[in-house]
Amino acid sequence: MVRRPLGNHHDGPDTLLVTSDTTQTDAVTSQTGKETDGLREIITRARVVLWDFDGPICRLFAGYSAEGVANDLVEWLGGRGLHNLLTEQERGSLDPHAVLRAVDRRHPGSDLVAELEERLTQEELKAAASAMPTAYADILIRTWTAVGSRPAITTNNSPRVVRSYLDGRGLLGCFAPHVYGRTQDLHRLKPDPHCLNRALSAMGAAPAAALMIGDTPSDLAAASEAGVPFLGYARNEDKERLLRKAGAEHVVSSLLPVLEVVRTQA
Repeated sequence: MVRRPLGNHHDGPDTLLVTSDTTQTDAVTSQTGKETDGLREIITRARVVLWDFDGPICRLFAGYSAEGVANDLVEWLGGRGLHNLLTEQERGSLDPHAVLRAVDRRHPGSDLVAELEERLTQEELKAAASAMPTAYADILIRTWTAVGSRPAITTNNSPRVVRSYLDGRGLLGCFAPHVYGRTQDLHRLKPDPHCLNRALSAMGAAPAAALMIGDTPSDLAAASEAGVPFLGYARNEDKERLLRKAGAEHVVSSLLPVLEVVRTQA
């Protein structure tokens, strides 16, 4: 098992260092009293917490370019004479998932899609080795689990990648077996609520008793479709702007205020 340096404020002997991301996110978005009360309510009401992976738990591509991965997938297709399978806009995508989805739309369930998905999984596994832990995520997950909530992962990333990262952080036991990630049914990636519904069904949880933590409008759309309350995590103003524009009511720029509320439940 590979142990990665702990990047969060973490209570206990395994606190090794604080990443630069902590200082980035210590400035919590100012909230009105009403917003604070609403945030506290959705946190304390949650019996099941559905976590997106890349963003709220870590920055998967912090040391490994997502744009580079997308370009590599496009070049791999081109090397097989499939350059014209993608539109010019799709070939210029910075998102490897967008490339994968585009191919799946044209050849759903094909061996080509399966091979492309495996290539993306291998790239994500490489990225996981240098992923940047989101400040306060580790201690929040452990604390929330300790006070009785049940966490699950609901992500568009490969479940193999998620398990590898969580195992390296000593967090896999908090989630196992509830890791719901990308499957061969690529049309069911978020914003489709498929992975959220899988988690709710397996955990026997009502949507109203759950909480989704995500950092993109597609996370919000999936949560809304599943009937799950949503908490947005935005590490910068651009991400917050996108979430607010999509209709997110509750957004935090740090997980610290969430941790503080959860600690009051102990």
